[in-house]
Amino acid sequence: MDQVSSSPLVSIIVNCYNGEKFLSHALNSVLKQTYKNWELIFWDNKSIDKSKEILKSYKEKRFKYFLATTHTKLYEARNLAIKESKGEFIAFLDVDDWWTEDKLEKQLTYFKNSNVGLVYGNCWIVDERKNKKKIYKYKKNKLPTGNIFNKLLNEYVISLPTIVVRKKIFENNFNLF
Repeated sequence: MDQVSSSPLVSIIVNCYNGEKFLSHALNSVLKQTYKNWELIFWDNKSIDKSKEILKSYKEKRFKYFLATTHTKLYEARNLAIKESKGEFIAFLDVDDWWTEDKLEKQLTYFKNSNVGLVYGNCWIVDERKNKKKIYKYKKNKLPTGNIFNKLLNEYVISLPTIVVRKKIFENNFNLF
């Protein structure tokens, strides 16, 4: 049995509104993943640039394109994209972000523990104007661990592109479906 057929499906949510500048870099980082059982839900939030053409140029069957009927707020667009997802796990990637090639593989190992609902990590913040990068830090370099659900609801303590979450967390807690 190969990795794809024996591994849970991860749905990668990419919300896009005029993201052509960095989109190829983001999509390439998904294609380079060592973990192969994923689908990419590309939510076009009424872009007027070349984002759709860039996505379609990949001819990748795991890239699934959805066009919003109206432009919506970011959280609403992500929720609509999640509704289209088929995966057991949800990951988020914004068009101006990218992943290391082993991101999904490393994070999914933590879900072998059925009590784990969300896994996240740290990330680099890149300032292209100053040609500098720095590690994202939350209050004294300490990222919260353990049962952090309430902290996540009240504070922006983690970077969204680092998250992988069990889809049932959304289904059970946020009435999205």
